[in-house]
Amino acid sequence: MNKLLVFGLCNLVLPLLAAEPISLSGIYPELAMFNDEGECGTGAVVPWAGKLWVVTYAPHKPKGSTDKLYEISAGMMQTTRPESVGGTPANRMIHRESNQLLIGPYVIDAQSGVRVITPQQMFGRLTGTARHLTDPTNKVYYATMEEGFYEVDVHTLAVKELWADEQRKEGRHADLPGYHGKGFYTGQGRMVYANNGDHAKLALSDPTIPSGVLASWDGKADAFSVVRRNQFTEVTGPGGIEGNAKSEKDPIWSVGWDHRSLILMMLDGGEWRSFRLPKASHCYDGAHGWNTEWPRIREIGEGDDWLMTMHGMFWRFPRGFRVGHTAGIAPRSTYLKVVGDFCRWGDRVVLGCDDTAKSEFLNKSKLKGPIMGPGQSQSNLRFIQPAQLDQFGPPLGRGSVWEHDPVKSGEWSDAFLFSGFARRGLHLNHDAKEPVTFAFEVDAGDGQWKVLREVTVPDGETVWVAFGSEEKGAWIRLKPNKDLSDATAVFQYSAEDKRGAAADAMFAGLAQVGGKDFVSGVVRALGENKRTLALSATTAAGGKATASGYYELNAKLELAPVDDTAADAYNRKAAMVPAGVLSADAASVLVLDDRGRRWRLPKNDDAYETDGAVPMRVDREVSTERDLFNAHGTFYELPAENAGGFTKIRPISSHHLQVHDFCSYRGLLIMTGVLNEVPKPNAHVIRSTDGNAALWAGAIDDLWSLGKPVGHGGPWAGTSVEKGQPSDPYLMMGYDKKSISLSHRGKETVRFTVQVDITGKGDWFTYKAFNVKPGQTVEEMFPAGYQAYWLRTVADAACEATAQLKYE
Repeated sequence: MNKLLVFGLCNLVLPLLAAEPISLSGIYPELAMFNDEGECGTGAVVPWAGKLWVVTYAPHKPKGSTDKLYEISAGMMQTTRPESVGGTPANRMIHRESNQLLIGPYVIDAQSGVRVITPQQMFGRLTGTARHLTDPTNKVYYATMEEGFYEVDVHTLAVKELWADEQRKEGRHADLPGYHGKGFYTGQGRMVYANNGDHAKLALSDPTIPSGVLASWDGKADAFSVVRRNQFTEVTGPGGIEGNAKSEKDPIWSVGWDHRSLILMMLDGGEWRSFRLPKASHCYDGAHGWNTEWPRIREIGEGDDWLMTMHGMFWRFPRGFRVGHTAGIAPRSTYLKVVGDFCRWGDRVVLGCDDTAKSEFLNKSKLKGPIMGPGQSQSNLRFIQPAQLDQFGPPLGRGSVWEHDPVKSGEWSDAFLFSGFARRGLHLNHDAKEPVTFAFEVDAGDGQWKVLREVTVPDGETVWVAFGSEEKGAWIRLKPNKDLSDATAVFQYSAEDKRGAAADAMFAGLAQVGGKDFVSGVVRALGENKRTLALSATTAAGGKATASGYYELNAKLELAPVDDTAADAYNRKAAMVPAGVLSADAASVLVLDDRGRRWRLPKNDDAYETDGAVPMRVDREVSTERDLFNAHGTFYELPAENAGGFTKIRPISSHHLQVHDFCSYRGLLIMTGVLNEVPKPNAHVIRSTDGNAALWAGAIDDLWSLGKPVGHGGPWAGTSVEKGQPSDPYLMMGYDKKSISLSHRGKETVRFTVQVDITGKGDWFTYKAFNVKPGQTVEEMFPAGYQAYWLRTVADAACEATAQLKYE
């Protein structure tokens, strides 16, 4: 046989025989994407021409960056395309007439040929691509994050500027309120554009200020029309990334939020309608808009059941959502990854994430100590089975229709989601000096509102309204029978948390708190394009710890010793675990935040109060602009301070682990504190080539499998309290079965008032008051499904008081 022919056949066959790269929890470390910028997020993921195409973005690079266009084969082989010009792209569209994928500034044909529209031709941070209003066969629109709009010929790639990007002085500017553009779509004779931030200085610290906009333009007028002045992100329709097939009739959807709740807008028949949904996570709440990335509504191969991501929740979203057909939106699970885009590829759903930003932006804290950020920005994809979308964190939803808002008598609230959660309740309060009756109606999704019930709220009280399983409907609304200058209606929804206390077997190799013999260390992703992870190892034997070498982890998850004492010393300093940032007393765990505010959290295992061989890290950013917080045996999701900080913390799972350190690397969550002898082979435990060091690797959303959040503690435990002085706030949000016990060491009956913060913003209202006799312990089980952000107690007399809660 001809040698050249044999060589050619080998070149065809060998790639097919190549082993798929190593993966853990659906993450392939070798597919990690890096840049030289302050952030490296995944802007778009699209299957096309038999490949998966991915673009990454830098935080503010309208002229291009070191980000790339990636092509991934069915065998998980990644190719970095040489046409890459970088930038801050998150746009994607399939143009069906020309059979091309438009992703970032790249135009890709059916044979994987790539053409580029350079930043010099089309300036700006590309956020959306949409079908043309009058010539969709030959042209498309592009939009930038700074309100630049362009018309592009899909054949020649000729660019025409319609509205100038705000970063350019010349040209016609849209001058829309808000900034930080996100969504873009066309239909019903208009282009619809959304942004989700504001330039106001308060936007850096106050999530309640007016921010963002939803706006439209008919292609002819001299200005855009403002639809709604709130933060909006995704704009799409039943045509998805191909655009609406029946552009004049198909609806357009846009999802956003304000400080009250999520907002869903729908344009149908030329008219905009609004709906509200609860939030799972508050990490996305910054009024500056930075913390959101690009939430999406997208088809994932489940027929008319689409997937929506918004505020840390995976949602079912019906493709047929329109007037008269609004039922079907439902929560699937909550998640911790930052997901910029997703798609169906083969038999799996691909999540494009924003994992590790070296700048960490404004997300600094005393609780983190002087720790340095990662050395290089990086992110990755996660490949999951569709069924896993229902298996992460249990759904949790909270949101209001009114929050200290004036409301007219007989004025209906916005429609708020009423379906999809097993447990539903409402905190209802008003400022009238007399009882107020609120009428409730429900809509099954057909647009026909029907009476549900009435609730009367006495003067000066907050009423908890629990909805029974027999009370059904897609949407609910309410109205008062009197004018109110200050009304608050906060819905609290949750699923039944069916997790047990036992951790999944994947965590079996991790050391338990109080253990004496294990290998540990501090970890940090390295810079200088090394693309490795540094581990400065520590070995604990008999309860005594000693430094035991320096190691680096590579893309193949090989952990090898490196003879570099200088690098080891630098890493131990850069990733030092601060001591003494938390304290625990007889009552509970006490946290002092950077503003000097006091917060109390539950205890889980008293062994955490004994000094161990190594200090355990409390706080670190492991997903861009949000923290993983680990205190007394419970992991928490902690928003950045500009999205609420400790006021909006929520538990993920409880454990008994001796986790020394944790960080993100190549999309993986890395934890240290591994048993010297792992009971069984465990793919998540990576042992060094010399056998003297180890770490654990998986996905941050694996933490949901550690166990249900539980704990005990409270604001007081034999504490000397003053008359009328409220206790420290004690966390209540996110726990399942909750009870409280009250007692004191006084000689007279003491009246304890239990108060709850129903919004997480210091809105304290009375839950119930209890008269407690000397020597008596009064116990109260909170109603199933009852939720509030924080709890505190007040006594009507000075005494030694105990107020302890149990979360099961």
